[in-house]
Amino acid sequence: MPAKNIYATGRRKTSTARVYLKPGKGDIVVNDRSLDEYFGRETARMIVRQPLELLGQQTRFDVIASVAGGGMNGQAGALRHGISRALLAYERDGVAADSEAADATRKSLRRAGYLTRDAREVERKKVGKHKARKGTQYSKR
Repeated sequence: MPAKNIYATGRRKTSTARVYLKPGKGDIVVNDRSLDEYFGRETARMIVRQPLELLGQQTRFDVIASVAGGGMNGQAGALRHGISRALLAYERDGVAADSEAADATRKSLRRAGYLTRDAREVERKKVGKHKARKGTQYSKR
């Protein structure tokens, strides 16, 4: 086990999560608050825990994260992305010294879609339109 924390950055929409992973008992702290306290919705908490549950490491690591920007769903997605990247870095940085384990971790995270940064952003509103694409209503008379 390494003495240092593993660091990774996750992003989703306009949210950015800085994630520190360290050996522990499974506590997740977001912006100095517990996961249950920070995210009110169960779906957001579920999204954050997905990479740890996929690898069966819910009680192996403590996660300390700071999240900024966007809304709750974007922040949960950014946190999931950051945790996935941190888990991969933990396996890759010689901690497991077994490249097969690192490859298996990468494959399972990649297959689940947790390593891919969801690049979709909100389209900007255009001049003369109500929204990004919605124009004025046509009137025949």
